[in-house]
Amino acid sequence: MDSSRKAMSQYPRHRSQENLDRFIPNREAIDIGYANAVLTERRTGKVNPVESSASTVAYQKLLAETLNMNRRILTFKSKPPAPIELIPRAMCSPPNNKAKSRTRRHISQTAEKILDALDLSDDFYLNLLDWGTNNILAIALGSTVYLWDASNSSTSELVTVSDDDGPVTSLSWAADGRHIALGLNNSCVELWDSISVKLLRRLRGHHERVGSLAWNKEILTTGSRDGNIINNDVRVRSHMVQNFLGHQQEVCGLKWSASGCQLASGGNDSLVFIWDRSFASRNAQWLHRLQDHTSAVKALAWCPFQANLLASGGGVGDDTIKFWNAHTGSCLNSVNTGSQVCALLWNSHERELLSSQGFTENQLILWKYPSMVRLTELSGHTSRVLYMTQSPDGCTVASAADETLRFWNVFGIPEVAKPAPKQSLMPFSPQSAGDSPPFSCTNELVRFSPCLSYVESPLKNLSNSQASKCCDLFSSAEESDSAVCLCYLGHLLSSLRPGKSASGMGWVRAEIDGGVARVCSGSAGVRSGLDCG
Repeated sequence: MDSSRKAMSQYPRHRSQENLDRFIPNREAIDIGYANAVLTERRTGKVNPVESSASTVAYQKLLAETLNMNRRILTFKSKPPAPIELIPRAMCSPPNNKAKSRTRRHISQTAEKILDALDLSDDFYLNLLDWGTNNILAIALGSTVYLWDASNSSTSELVTVSDDDGPVTSLSWAADGRHIALGLNNSCVELWDSISVKLLRRLRGHHERVGSLAWNKEILTTGSRDGNIINNDVRVRSHMVQNFLGHQQEVCGLKWSASGCQLASGGNDSLVFIWDRSFASRNAQWLHRLQDHTSAVKALAWCPFQANLLASGGGVGDDTIKFWNAHTGSCLNSVNTGSQVCALLWNSHERELLSSQGFTENQLILWKYPSMVRLTELSGHTSRVLYMTQSPDGCTVASAADETLRFWNVFGIPEVAKPAPKQSLMPFSPQSAGDSPPFSCTNELVRFSPCLSYVESPLKNLSNSQASKCCDLFSSAEESDSAVCLCYLGHLLSSLRPGKSASGMGWVRAEIDGGVARVCSGSAGVRSGLDCG
């Protein structure tokens, strides 16, 4: 007997937190109010059994899961219960900025519109098609220049030059969408006002036909069969301000970079030159002389999303698209297209490049950059597609060949960013109960979430210290912006009720509902609806 008492005395009378018996519940960690409510409900259900409908059972299950009512009555560890999530974790986390996967857009294989273009010249070295910022497309047919208004599909004639001056060998719209320059076979350049239909002035300086034009603000750059490139300031009488000497044969391609600092030129001598406008000398020296092509270079296009990237296309026998670093002059890539490259256009909305092909394919090819995988091929023309231009919105492409003008919706419709919704002074009035809370409520809802476990607790549970803290937390909500978040909490709880109030709702639920009615109606009283007894 003494030995047994001595053995018992080896153990302390009070168990510490580290020495708990796994078979004896820890009364300090048990929620007595919750246990009493659950046991009372079970006894009541056995005495007065009531058949429940399927919807009621589903509701009770959802309510129990939301309010964490499926937890144990007896607690053998002092580990506190995990806080209940008031809202899904995804709603509390910062918004995901990753772009949603975009479905591949549909590209129609047929032209949306086909117009007649009689007397269209089949000359690789000319540039007879351009689409201005005024949404008017200009095309030269022989000695006549026609204007087609894309907004109403109307056609008008701008001018018919004389046989001594014509035919028209090039044209280009100025950035203002009003003035248009015409290069003529007699080596002159004419500047026209498209609104008043008046000739403003003639520019002279070349000795052969002018087959290429390019605007850079007030500077009109002209390229001729004499191999010369001239910068003309259209504002002054002595318009020739700079010459670019380098090509030995006809200049058939000119393109200014988006910055207006660099000019790319291509010629029948199979050369591509990059010129820097900052060179102050009257006879400017080229920046880069690129000689990888083996045939005439007419197709030139500066990349809209990479300023120093230039694409060029070679004619018959070359059949390649080459990409150049305009800073270093190095060739980044070369792709054999299998046919003559007549024109190039970048997609301003995607990393794509469109090429118009000549012998022998006579089609348009859309390429994915930088992989240069063929996305689609657009057929319809029966002769080489020498001329191609792009609409101001960057979606529609017009191509001219075989005396027809075809319009293709190849670049799709640009996505319009949706305006941000205006924030209402009553944040919950336009929202349904299941909508996500305002971003400013995230921290408050996290604070409220531990108190949800007392929603179904009896009123006498207010003696619990945690319940008192929750009571103070809800009561103090009206003194700050947290009242709006408390309003959302009430709506969230109300959304769990199927149609009408369920019996047995606790004090927090009832008082929140009453406070919500006052908060959402514009009154400030929330604490007045709570009795912290």
